[in-house]
Amino acid sequence: MKKKRFSVEQIVSVLKQAELGLPVADLVRQVGISEQTFYRWKKQYAGLQSEQVREFKQVTEENARLKRLVAELSLDKAVLQDVLFKKIPRPAVMKEVVAYVTASHGFSERRACALTRQHRSTQRKPSTRDPRLEIRQRMHEIARTRIRYGYRRLQVMLRRDGWAVGKNLVWRLYREEGLALRSKRPRRRKMVVQREARCAPKRPNEAWSLDFIQDQLSSGGRFRALTVVDVFSREGLAIEVGQRLRGEHVVEVLNRLVGERGAPKYLFADNGAEFTGRLVDLWAYHHGTRIDFSRPGKPTDNAFIETFNGSLRDECLNLHWFETLAEARREIEAWRRDYNESRPHMALGQRTPQEYRSLASLSGLSEGSVAGEG
Repeated sequence: MKKKRFSVEQIVSVLKQAELGLPVADLVRQVGISEQTFYRWKKQYAGLQSEQVREFKQVTEENARLKRLVAELSLDKAVLQDVLFKKIPRPAVMKEVVAYVTASHGFSERRACALTRQHRSTQRKPSTRDPRLEIRQRMHEIARTRIRYGYRRLQVMLRRDGWAVGKNLVWRLYREEGLALRSKRPRRRKMVVQREARCAPKRPNEAWSLDFIQDQLSSGGRFRALTVVDVFSREGLAIEVGQRLRGEHVVEVLNRLVGERGAPKYLFADNGAEFTGRLVDLWAYHHGTRIDFSRPGKPTDNAFIETFNGSLRDECLNLHWFETLAEARREIEAWRRDYNESRPHMALGQRTPQEYRSLASLSGLSEGSVAGEG
């Protein structure tokens, strides 16, 4: 996904060098951008002078200096509000508070202990708790490769490696190591009218859910991805990536999956033109499949594919800056296989979708009984 790497001042400086006679080819090579990016900068920032950028920077620095002055004048009050009136559960945590006050505010240890009401002998007493350095190191290794995993999935991965750790311990180490993720989602109002329940599949390959997701290459070109999910096992069946995906591409993907798994009884999809066209309708009639469309403006009717697309966006698309369509296909397919084979799934009793599907197929149990057994 595209991100800004240059500030406005840097862009104006680059344009100024071009105005002084430096060849554009040499300039873009030095800066590390394409000529297309250079001319886009020129179109947007050509009228902006260096003096204006300098004045803006001076105003910003002056505001920052005034803020620091106000912070210094109300230092004691800020420390009291941030530290003393918060509930500190243990003296060990209070040690960190004292260390924070001395490092951030320049207080001596004596003054910081007096403000926080921490006894100096307690502050200086060395800790005898096991630091669990090996577990912390392993958590960092997992978090580097599984960037969007929370502490619950980290606990599953640690237990797979042989560590007998509980969720409370993993949560504490997770917070202490600064690995916590912040995913603030907007609160939505609950529905007043109860909607009609859709069919609930009892076994794998009975209902599939389809949807499209979009992203952008580093060059600015957009591409789409058709995602197909098994509603019962939550398995990602296919992710077809292309610049222009239409109804015929949907039929091609469905035919490929039918050759591997057989035709489903139900298809869950929205009211997009790719799903409501004649080709998909003819395919559904030929295979005896019923297409259940979502209500307009109600993406929650197709919640399984929305959750899958959210994980795809959060754990793959937002982490990569694809240069070519082939690279996007390769990375997305690798993520789909990891999603099915390795990624822990809390809703499936910490099993992978393939393990869940195999267990349900062999035992003949319903979804609720298998999930409860896990």
